[in-house]
Amino acid sequence: MSEADAPPKAAAATGPARRTLGDAALAISFLTLLPLPERAFAGGSMRRAAGWFPLVGVAIGAFAGGVRAAAESLVGAGPATVLALIALVAATGALHQDGLADCADGLGVRGDRERRLAVMRDSAIGTFGMLALLGWGLLAFTTLAPLTNADVLTALIAAASLGRAAALAHATVTPPARRDGLGAGFTVPTAALAAGIATAAVATALVTRDLADTLLALAAAALATAAVTAWSRRTLGGRTGDTLGATVALTEVAVLLALAAAWT
Repeated sequence: MSEADAPPKAAAATGPARRTLGDAALAISFLTLLPLPERAFAGGSMRRAAGWFPLVGVAIGAFAGGVRAAAESLVGAGPATVLALIALVAATGALHQDGLADCADGLGVRGDRERRLAVMRDSAIGTFGMLALLGWGLLAFTTLAPLTNADVLTALIAAASLGRAAALAHATVTPPARRDGLGAGFTVPTAALAAGIATAAVATALVTRDLADTLLALAAAALATAAVTAWSRRTLGGRTGDTLGATVALTEVAVLLALAAAWT
């Protein structure tokens, strides 16, 4: 083999690693407000990046749990829990809560499928959207506030990871409601779906360190996903970007409630 053959082989060897890093960077950029340089996305594909979503969720949950632990000794458990939830939402730019609010407005409006989809596309949040956000926040707060810092960290990591795996499942089993928009453009390959679900399940098992708790969290995530999927199909005719976000938010709070119930 001549020396001239070496550079192409070296480039080929680094290609998969570059694509993997690009996929991870795309997942981070899509799900969080963390600024990344444009070169970080080289070789990345959003279809493959979907498999990284639950791992990004692990980091988001760990960040929020860390905020609770850092603030608890300074301001007490209640305010520290509020700060943790603010961190959870702020890290993503309220991406999923916006979807939850829009879906609630679509649920509350009178009219046919097209009317509901039009209301959901409106950037303004209506009464039903505000009630949904209030309910989400109150459920999450009252669930987490009595828990220890260690349990809050565990619950948030499991919830954030399973919430993003739930969105992958929802996208896979629900057809698009529109021909345009995020819901139509976001498709999840089988390999990415399998990787995402496996990552979320393993992460949950590692942090809970209890088979019963892991199975309970997985069941709560499955029920929340099934509920949003059934509503999306029946009412909207399929998925949208908002139903993807609502799946994440509702799965998060369902997992938090399930784990807290098991620990009390």
